[in-house]
This record gives sequence, C-alpha cells and structure tokens, in this order.
Amino acid sequence: MAILAGREKRLLWAASVPMAVLALSCLYPVFFTLNNALKSNKGYILDRFGMVDAPTLSNFVDAWGRAHLSEYLLNSVLVTAGAVALLLLTSSMAGFALAMLRFPFRRALFIVILASLMIPVQVVLVPFYRTMIALDLINTRAGLILAYTAFFLPFCVYLMTAFYSRLPRELVEAARMDGASLLQIWWNVMLPMGRPALLTLGILNTLYCWNDVLISLLVLQKDRTVMVGIAALRGEYTTNVPLLCAGIALASAPIIAIYVFFQRQIVNGIAVGAVKG
Repeated sequence: MAILAGREKRLLWAASVPMAVLALSCLYPVFFTLNNALKSNKGYILDRFGMVDAPTLSNFVDAWGRAHLSEYLLNSVLVTAGAVALLLLTSSMAGFALAMLRFPFRRALFIVILASLMIPVQVVLVPFYRTMIALDLINTRAGLILAYTAFFLPFCVYLMTAFYSRLPRELVEAARMDGASLLQIWWNVMLPMGRPALLTLGILNTLYCWNDVLISLLVLQKDRTVMVGIAALRGEYTTNVPLLCAGIALASAPIIAIYVFFQRQIVNGIAVGAVKG
C-alpha cells in the first residue's frame, strides 16, 4: 500500500509539472496585456516585456473613446443575449427530440449535425454573405443573431443530445401516460433537468458571440460590436500596443468575469458523457 501511495504521488507530481506550465502559458497573455496597458507608448517601445514603472490610465480613457465602446457596447449586449437565448431554445428542443424520440432518419440527421462541426467558417463565408444580402439582413442586429445561431447551433445540439441521452427514457413515457404533450414534456421535464447543460451552453455561447470579429464584421458594417471596435485600434503600418492592450482589457473584462464565476458549471456541463445509441 505504501509503495502504491508513493507511485501515485510521483505520478501526480509528474502530471502537475506540465499542467503548471500550461497554466502559466495561459496566464502570461493576461499579464502581458494588463502590464502593457498601463505603459505609455514610449515606455512600451523602450521595454516591451519589463514591468511597468510609471503606470497610467490614459490608455483606457483613449481606447474607450477611439474604439467607440460606449456606442458599440449596446450592440454586443443585445446581439449576444439574443443569439444565446435563441441557441438555448432551439438546441434544447432538438436535443430532446434526438435523444428521447424515435422518428425516421434520426441517426442520419444526428450524423449530419456532427459532420457540420467539421466545416470551417471560412469555407461558407461567400454563400453565407450572399444569403444575408438576399434576405436583406445586412446591417441588422437580427441578421447577426441569426448568423450566430446558424454557426453555433450544431455544437449546441450535440451537447444537449449528449446530456438528454443520459436521462432515463421512462421519464417521457411516464409523462405521456399522464396525458402530457411533447411540448409540455419538454417544458416541464426536460428543461428543468437540462439546466446544467443549458447553463454551460449559455456561458460558452456568450464567450463565442462576444469575442467574434469575422462574422460581426460581415453582417454589421455600420454599427459595430465591441470586438470589431477594438480591432480598429490597430494601425495600418504601426500600432499603439499599449492602447490596443487597454482596449482588449476593457472589452474582455466582462466576459472574463463571467467565465471565472461560472467555470465549475462549464466543466461539469461539458463532461456530460458520450451520446448513447
């Protein structure tokens, strides 16, 4: 027993070293951004990787104004909230149907959804943009909400199907024997039980929608979102890196706070197990 305990400790220490290196590699960009956001442009040029010696908040003030964050913040909040709500609604319905109901071509439909996860966004940008123009959805918040829903829905459906597949099918059968319709079963049984997965999807989709630049840049060409405004701080030939770092810090602060607060729910929701046949 003592030998086994010693081996387990050695294995734990051996695994902790690469994990610590990985953690530092993730934390260093955050430190680099905050450290340089407090520098002047001259201070950054003279010492890019050193600690700031004369902190200044002027970069944050300049980034807020030059990136029009006060104007673009509302767009990001409305679009993100609308897309997340629509994604949760549709994916919970689809996951319930694929996991609990029996209908023709159910497996084939699920395979198509999984296959769509392998298609890079860049491959479909041209037909996507032409479709948005044909539907007159360019420069509309509704168009961006629908775009996010279309691009992020396959993963959401997969996760909800995986989660609902772990639940006993007898729940649906018992509710049907009590006279409940499929809509009532979804609303009164599936939604409450799927809360962990829905919370995880809500957080992840908030991260995706808030941080997106490419899709937002194509759809909202007049009223931008926060991340597109931050990207505009980059110069054509030179870039004021402290100013850019300050803008990134301002735009990322709300989403980092959400992620840190709900990180346990994210991990628990992702580890929902494999989809049963």
